[in-house]
This record gives sequence, C-alpha cells and structure tokens, in this order.
Amino acid sequence: MIVRAARRLLVPSRTLARYMVKMHLSRFFGILIGLTVVLQMLDLLATADDIMAAQGATWISIISYVSMRAPQLVSQFAPFAALLATLLTLATLNQSSEVTVMKASGLSAHRILLPLGIASLLIGVTHFLFNETIVTRANADLEYWQDNDYAIDLPENNNLAGRTWLREGNSIVLVESVSTVRNRVVLDQVSIFERDELGKVQAMVKADFAWYQEGNWTLHEVRRFDANSHVLSVTPSVPWAIPTRPERFLALTVKADQVSLPTLWRSMKRLEEEGLSTDRLMSSFLQKIAAPASTLLMPLLAAVAAFGVSRTGNLVIRLVFGMALGFSFFVADNFMLAMGEFGVAPPFLAAWAPFFLFLLVGYTVIFYTEEGKPQRRARKKQAPTIAIPSAPEA
Repeated sequence: MIVRAARRLLVPSRTLARYMVKMHLSRFFGILIGLTVVLQMLDLLATADDIMAAQGATWISIISYVSMRAPQLVSQFAPFAALLATLLTLATLNQSSEVTVMKASGLSAHRILLPLGIASLLIGVTHFLFNETIVTRANADLEYWQDNDYAIDLPENNNLAGRTWLREGNSIVLVESVSTVRNRVVLDQVSIFERDELGKVQAMVKADFAWYQEGNWTLHEVRRFDANSHVLSVTPSVPWAIPTRPERFLALTVKADQVSLPTLWRSMKRLEEEGLSTDRLMSSFLQKIAAPASTLLMPLLAAVAAFGVSRTGNLVIRLVFGMALGFSFFVADNFMLAMGEFGVAPPFLAAWAPFFLFLLVGYTVIFYTEEGKPQRRARKKQAPTIAIPSAPEA
C-alpha cells in the first residue's frame, strides 16, 4: 500500500508516464543511431586508407574496425543524444499543448519531468553496463590493432598495459608494455637508467624483455653501456635484482578506459598498499560512474523548452538556451576530468563538481520559470492597498 501510494503521488497516471517514456526513448535511440552512423562514416573517411594499406587487408578489415570503433562513439555521444531527445520530446509536448493540459490537471513541473527522469535512469544504467562489458574491451582491441598498423592475423591481445615509468632506489626503469604469456608476466623493451647518490647517470641498460620466475626477474638480450668507461657489453641474460613484483607493474600500467570498474579498483588498492598516489586513477574511477549519471541531468537542463513557450511564443530561443546549458555541462565535465587526471583538482571534485553545479542550475531555472510563479502571483494579489482619508466635514 505504501509503495502504491508513493507511486500515485509521484506518477499520478501510469498511462501518461508510459507515453512520455516511450516518446523519449524512441527519440533517443533514433538520434543516437543517426549520430553514430554519420560520425562513423566521417571517421572511416579519415582512417580507411590506413586500414587498407595493411598487407592482405580486405573489406573484413573495415567491418572489424567499425565493430571496435562504433561502441566508442555510442558511449561518447549517449549523453548528448539524451539531451537532444529530451529537448525534442518536451518541445513536441509543449507545441501540441500537452504540457498545458498536464499543468491544468494539477501536475507540477517536477511531476511532469519525472517520467523523463525514469527514462534517463534507464539510459544511464544501460550506458554504464555497456561501458563495462563492451566499450572497455573495444578500446583495448582497437588500440592494440592501431599500434600494429592494422595488421592482419594478429595474435590474441595479451598486452595488459602500455608504457610506464618506475623508480626503484637510485634507478629509473622504463617499460614499453606489460603482457602475459602462459600466465607469466613479461615486460617488453626494458630500459634501466642506473644513477649514483647525486642523481648522475652511471650506466644505461636495455633488454628486449624480462620475465618473473620463482621469485626473481631475469633480463634477456641485455645491452649495457657504462657512462664512465664508455664500454658496451652484450649478454644473453642476466638476473635483475629488483624487489618490484609483477602485480605492481600491472597496477602502474593499467588504463582506466580499458578495464572494468572492479579491475581498476583492485589496481588502486595495490598502489595504495605500496604508498603510491592513486589520484589519477581515482578520477577515472569516479568518472566511470559520473559519465552515465550525467544522463539524469538532461531533463532538468532541457526543461526550459517545456515551460513558458505558450506565453512567449518563442520556442527556438528556448531550445537554443537548453542546448547551451547542455553544451556548457559537457565542456565543464571534460575540463574538470582533465584537471583531475593531471592532479590539479581532487578526484571527487573533478568527477562530480559539474554534475552538482548543473543540477543546481537546472533546479534554479525550473524554480524561477515555473515553481516560483504561483508564489509571485500570490504576493501580487496580496499587495497592500493605501487608504485615502476622506475630507473632513464642514
């Protein structure tokens, strides 16, 4: 009974809610598919020559590229498509006077926008699951393919991460990539810069690869140049006395857009255990949640297209204003994410500050355009009248 009463309070008409949700979702998927197709075609115009330049490339290579690139475009432009769909839905409802009928039946602005909020919640949850299951894998496969110049018949992508720097004692280590071969972690193209206590480079060591076995690292195909004696020595393999375990390399080289949320969380925990900073990864971790959640803002930012149009008769200006609010949010979100990745802004602020800021902006616009009008009208009606005293009798 309590749940049913709460539902009737928030959504008085199930038919109306279903009607608005279907209208919003149909426009959302139509706009998203159209945007993805157009952007994919433009992207193919720029990359098709490079794809077909690989030896043995056929039309299947183009299909493979589209299968990896399209999920990225869908994920990137889903919030923007949600904004356009919300603007189009509210403008259509207002132009056909359906918003006026809803308001005349006693629905407030919040209750009118609630069905669109439900649709946005469904889109946001789907967006999050899509990112975690499909987009992360597509990002890793496409980068691996691009790094190999779109080569045909590549082996399975076991490359877990890319280039990373590591400081261990007085030495600085550069690893080009980290991969797994038969459950063994392999470091490819290892460069070691050996320094003295003053930070001066004493020798430089380069190895084609290194792997971890029985608690010890071994460098293979080693070339060592001594800076003092200017002697270059070549050795097939030498032990590498470094206390760093494979888990640390995996944690240091993880790419947030290529791993799922649990994997990223475990990598951050490994770095925290070793006393290393995780601010950059934490910003990406929170952004994985904040990006799909931004869809919930779209009904508030687009609400300006629904209310007040019948009075002003200028739908175009309100649509432009709603789009401007949406674009401002996307610009602020990308700016704060970059600040978080560079360590300038705290992770939570970098991920969620634009969300809460524009949440406040959206509610402010609704209050001053719709919710605040009855109070202002009441104050005008209750304005005090000034009594004029009558003239005294003679």
